[in-house]
Amino acid sequence: MATNENAAQEPFLGLPLLAAADIQDHLLMVSNDLDRLHALLTHSCEELMKCFYGARRGLDALGNAAERSPPLEAAIRQLGDAVVALQFEDMATQLIQHTHRRLRSCVDQLARQTFADDEDGPAEVEMPPLHPNPVTQDEMDAGSIDLF
Repeated sequence: MATNENAAQEPFLGLPLLAAADIQDHLLMVSNDLDRLHALLTHSCEELMKCFYGARRGLDALGNAAERSPPLEAAIRQLGDAVVALQFEDMATQLIQHTHRRLRSCVDQLARQTFADDEDGPAEVEMPPLHPNPVTQDEMDAGSIDLF
């Protein structure tokens, strides 16, 4: 019974160091994966925008050379719709950055609580985002994007 009393009086130390380090590594890997996802998404959207604007200029040149036919007008509208749909990249970027900040805050808090402070003083902990979700859109129509 004496050992139970001693165990009850010992402070709670939290996660074992190896488990905390492992969790921290996984969180950092997820954060790095989000950075790579963001770079890939940005690159592909930039390339798509170049292609769409090039196609639009070509269609406009065709339309200037002759009277615009209904199929040409439809193609121009569809390209415009495609450009609007690419605005999802901005929403996705906001979500990725928000998730990255939340993960970074978890990593910092885990490090501070588990590994304590070092000779440089208290560990800096980035505060998590105040709002649960920076993007409220769940669909896109022309002119309906809420960016912030």
